[in-house]
Amino acid sequence: MSTTPVIDVDRLNLTYGDFHAVKDLSFEVRPGELYALLGTNGAGKTSTLEVIEGHRRSTSGTVRVFGNSPDDRQAVRPRMGVMLQESGFSPDLTVRESVGLIGRLSGRTDDVDRVLDLVDLTDRSRRRVAQLSGGEKRRLDFATAVYGTPELIILDEPTTGLDIQSRDAVWTIVDRLRENGATIVLTTHYLEEAQQRADRIGLMHHGTLHREGTVAELTRTLPAVIRFTLPAGAPALPVQAAADVDGKVVVETFDLQNDLHLLLRWAQDHTVELQGLEAGPTRLDDVFRAINN
Repeated sequence: MSTTPVIDVDRLNLTYGDFHAVKDLSFEVRPGELYALLGTNGAGKTSTLEVIEGHRRSTSGTVRVFGNSPDDRQAVRPRMGVMLQESGFSPDLTVRESVGLIGRLSGRTDDVDRVLDLVDLTDRSRRRVAQLSGGEKRRLDFATAVYGTPELIILDEPTTGLDIQSRDAVWTIVDRLRENGATIVLTTHYLEEAQQRADRIGLMHHGTLHREGTVAELTRTLPAVIRFTLPAGAPALPVQAAADVDGKVVVETFDLQNDLHLLLRWAQDHTVELQGLEAGPTRLDDVFRAINN
């Protein structure tokens, strides 16, 4: 597999009047990986993706997709599928017509029936877009993104509005596309999806790339937490601790296993019950909260 980045963003800036939406943003997406670009609303994610997709011009900086400018529609568009937050399909077109139209506009070829079956919309193929439920419209958005099995697929909040079964179906399809070599760029507010599936994650905050790395690399930047309640009169703890607003003992540690073992052995030796004991590694949402505080 080629090591040339599928997406290469170098010092991207994007302004809207006096508002600096994206500031000196640089990152790359490697062939075959799932890269999650995360951040709160207003962090600059969608603006960045719009430049990559060729839907918006940058103020300054360089963006390359497959080594080409996103403005080179003939070189880029047939190789890229995009699932927007809101597609804007004509409400008068049928599901079949909508999928076929996107295929013709993008320059990708596929069997419309195959794609509709893939996203479980076969029985809705003759229904007009205006008659679809919210979840069905999202599946239609997804169908147009994966039509023609593009090499690069950008998924902007792909599972919003979907029930659990439909979400699982979307990820099954994405997994299959990745097995065939597709590169995926994901934005989502469901952080567990990114934690479970992303090879690397970029965390944006106020238009900049605040942190980037694998889930393990990002979560190692914050300590794991052990929480419990001590009975009155308990002897001094063997580790440094603090109290939270509920009076629970909080131990922050970068060595969870050893410190937990030390606490449990101390409790046994002193016949102390660690009531409501909770312990766990740092999660992606903890890192996310830390950069937004």
